[in-house]
Amino acid sequence: MSVTPARHFGLAGASNFRDLGGYPTRDGRMVRWRRIFRSNHLGHLTEADIEVLRGLGLKSAFDFRGTEERAGAACRLQEIVVHSLPIEPTVVAELRARLAAGSLSPATAIEVMRGSYRGYVQDNTPRFRALFAHLLQDQAPLVIHCTAGKDRTGFACALILHALGVDDDLIAEDYLLTNRFYRRDPNSSSDLPDDVRQSIGSVEASFLAAAFEAIGADYGSLDRYLSDGLGLGTGERANLQARYLEA
Repeated sequence: MSVTPARHFGLAGASNFRDLGGYPTRDGRMVRWRRIFRSNHLGHLTEADIEVLRGLGLKSAFDFRGTEERAGAACRLQEIVVHSLPIEPTVVAELRARLAAGSLSPATAIEVMRGSYRGYVQDNTPRFRALFAHLLQDQAPLVIHCTAGKDRTGFACALILHALGVDDDLIAEDYLLTNRFYRRDPNSSSDLPDDVRQSIGSVEASFLAAAFEAIGADYGSLDRYLSDGLGLGTGERANLQARYLEA
């Protein structure tokens, strides 16, 4: 009797470390376990955490954090190659500006979050294109992360699962697992109201939907974005699936 591998790893220093494997695809295959992981940042790993991750044989990390974020918490797993794909954070700065103007509310924070997801498509597609170029090389096992592993990472992983042929409902399910596992730093953005911090410290389906609405507006379809935006033509997509799906 086969045992399904654990999806979530209960690490002390990285609460949102998860495996993208195990999801079925529309053509009857399945995403390989223990090849692609997603996480919040790896700068607070404990020694016990490091031993767990070494056991996974990780080769590479793909880090979407901006310059200051990376400087404040460098990856503690010294033996892996870290590829920086920087997307500078904008949400907290915009919320602080709105707070100073007296126009900040949880509803405003939700719209700012949606706007940041639109920006992933409109302003940062080259970063995601670079990620897929790496995924087509021999980089696995690998981990994709940002600071919380929920927004930049969440969008990246949704794109990966789409490219592999996973159903939309399962992609949304994986995205929302962050709300179950991620432990928000209680000191982060401490100058913002508690209800606003709660709004930006979790994920909701409308955030991811905003990114895909931007894809529709700018590219016409997801398939067109995968090909024209991310460089995944028919051959590249087949190669990606051959690498990361069970035969």
